Amino acid sequence: MASLLRCFVLGIVLSFALTVRAAEKFPTKSIKVGNKTFTVEVATTSKQQEQGLMFRTHLGEDEGMLFIFPNEETRFFWMKDTMIDLSIGYFNKDGKLIDVQEMKSGKGLADTALPSYASAQPAKYALEMNKGWFDKNKIKLGTKLKINP
Repeated sequence: MASLLRCFVLGIVLSFALTVRAAEKFPTKSIKVGNKTFTVEVATTSKQQEQGLMFRTHLGEDEGMLFIFPNEETRFFWMKDTMIDLSIGYFNKDGKLIDVQEMKSGKGLADTALPSYASAQPAKYALEMNKGWFDKNKIKLGTKLKINP
């Protein structure tokens, strides 16, 4: 019985930890992609980039996350603990869109079964948005990203 109680308490603690982790706040920035201006969460540190949009169950229409890296190189993203399908746009150091990919939720998959989404070219920025966002907004390769001050 004590073992069952310990498991129950551990389950509550883990559930609370996941909720707190998911509720962690990121800084925001106004960005412009093509002619569309909107505000996104920004991940600049390794810890923020590792968490990304994990545990989110939804995003608003023009909500997403911009990953800003210190240098330009081939980027690899995966959908560990990500509950929703996303589109990812990779931008080079000049802010030019160089690749867009549709990423499937990692919900229910073992880490070893998760695909990796590599940028087609070296990238400095990655923008994760709702699935289909780039197509819906007619954002094509070559479109520029501008980060507002």
